[in-house]
Amino acid sequence: MSSPSPGKRRMDTDDDFLDYSAVRIESKHEVTILGGLNEFIVKFFGPSGSLYEGGVWKVRVDLPEKYPFKSPSIVCLDVINQAWTALYDLSNIFESFLPQLLSYPNPVDPLNGDAAALYLHKPEQYKAKIQEYIRKYATEEVLKDQEEMSSSSESSISDFSEDEVQDMEL
Repeated sequence: MSSPSPGKRRMDTDDDFLDYSAVRIESKHEVTILGGLNEFIVKFFGPSGSLYEGGVWKVRVDLPEKYPFKSPSIVCLDVINQAWTALYDLSNIFESFLPQLLSYPNPVDPLNGDAAALYLHKPEQYKAKIQEYIRKYATEEVLKDQEEMSSSSESSISDFSEDEVQDMEL
């Protein structure tokens, strides 16, 4: 009887890897499966000791067919695509990548230029704005209210006025 080919062994290892990373991520984060195991939402808590401590966000994750060789799709996180290798797993995203991005923002290459300018030139106002936005948009109570609203009616970013959307941007 011949042993499995290296490709087959790798596929088996990847299956174990995916199962293992799902267990590890679920043990620390609340995971809601949406449309099969490749599409889910992870409840992510702001890193301890950072400006975002106490905040909570729901992060949508889509695993591509070629995962773990191709990075998961997470909104606004192209940096994951740049640094991704098959050695990483989902726990790296939620226990390392996201906390690092929040704890050490890069104002030289910002997603939001206004926030970067505030961070560089008026750090106290930046800190206050972060705290204000966490209170308004990133608490357990806000998430609960959003869940109740979405269960009663589907809403999207288009349901907000332009002023409300601008206020949400950091």
